[in-house]
Amino acid sequence: MAIGLGLAAVVGAAVYAVWRWRNSGFAWGDLVSALEQVNWSWLAAGMALVLATYAGRALRWEVMIRPLRKDASLWGIFTATAIGFTAVVLFGRAGEAVRPYLIAKKENVTFSSQIAAWVLERILDLMMILLIFGIALTQVSSSAIQPGPRARVALEAGGYTAGITGAVSLALLIALRQFHGGVRERALEWLSFLPRKILSWLGKVLRSIEEGMQATRSGWFALLLVIYTVIEWVMIAGAFYCVCRAFPATEKLGLADVVILLGFVAFGSALQIPGVGGGMQIAAVLVLTEFFGIGLGVATGIALVLWVVSFVMIVPLGLAFAFQEGIHWRNLRHLETETEEKPA
Repeated sequence: MAIGLGLAAVVGAAVYAVWRWRNSGFAWGDLVSALEQVNWSWLAAGMALVLATYAGRALRWEVMIRPLRKDASLWGIFTATAIGFTAVVLFGRAGEAVRPYLIAKKENVTFSSQIAAWVLERILDLMMILLIFGIALTQVSSSAIQPGPRARVALEAGGYTAGITGAVSLALLIALRQFHGGVRERALEWLSFLPRKILSWLGKVLRSIEEGMQATRSGWFALLLVIYTVIEWVMIAGAFYCVCRAFPATEKLGLADVVILLGFVAFGSALQIPGVGGGMQIAAVLVLTEFFGIGLGVATGIALVLWVVSFVMIVPLGLAFAFQEGIHWRNLRHLETETEEKPA
């Protein structure tokens, strides 16, 4: 239900953005002018911070895989991370499975255990996004920004959506933390009416999920995951701040304003269209125009740069790693048939 509400909010924002574009006299000259006036020093700083976040993601994944592989290769996880995010840019959300697949193959662990690690990572990120989004809503209501009637409706809808999604995420995280052998055995007992072959396969999958969740049952590992997640999003916020400083139209925005922008953009990025992006650009344009009074052409240019810095910049590096490792993208479309469950 929460996911449906989130997608509905993104679709509604997209419809509003198209309507606004068609009725605002969009000026291509403003977009080009905004791109020409970029401060490359600030933009380079933002790009460096974004590249650092991929290293941070690799560090966090290394913690999640440590109960299964104490000697996991951090470099191997980093290259798989770069290739995986490149697949997401090229294929959309269908490319999400590439990263856990490559890590499972490199570290000789089960694919299901790494899917479980990916789910845990998504939950941690989602909870941070909701925290930032909540802070953004608070800052909007207490700042000098005066959103219009339509924006106020969007804020209220966003607040309810964030609350519901946060509750679901917390419940799921607690459920996964409590997932252990006894739960697996009871689940298999409830499904004992299924054919033996299917039941055996489910047992392997559930065992792999249990392995992937082992990091959450260690207090130290759980603390590390939280610390790395916070550092990750601090760097992302720093990258957004640098990109905003790179444009004359947004260089005066304060930290609170950047948090507002990041909160809405992070929430909107849940919708990813292959090779194009999605809700991220729409959310950025809406916030910049509705809250900060920036022209649509300039706001569109800033949104495009934010998208390129946040997502597209990793593509050349990911393609280089894929070429070096002899990976054929067409083979990644058949992950289910290529992946075998291996004993840890």
